[in-house]
Amino acid sequence: MDYIKAFCVGGFICVIGQILIDKTKLTSARILVLFVVSGCILGGLGWYQKLVEFAGAGASVPLLGFGNNLARGVMSEVDKAGFMGILTGGLKAAAGGITAAIVSAFVMACVFDPKEK
Repeated sequence: MDYIKAFCVGGFICVIGQILIDKTKLTSARILVLFVVSGCILGGLGWYQKLVEFAGAGASVPLLGFGNNLARGVMSEVDKAGFMGILTGGLKAAAGGITAAIVSAFVMACVFDPKEK
């Protein structure tokens, strides 16, 4: 049942993205930023965590989950370090994901020999 919940919630997030691509003039980059900011807002309000508890990876893996992770990191770091937590909390919380993205991009660039357009 967990897989079905994850699939449905993750699929619904993808459907929203596809609708935005098809029905609006927003670029892909703006839609990605919209998803991250929406995740930050929903995470800051405490609403997105309930969705993560329900759907697991279906809610935590998409970009909304990344925004939620940033918001949770900032909130916990502000409690520990005060005002400086606003600047450091998001990076501390998302460091693993950011590092994985950079390393895998580097490896793919070495393997596939990218070219400029």
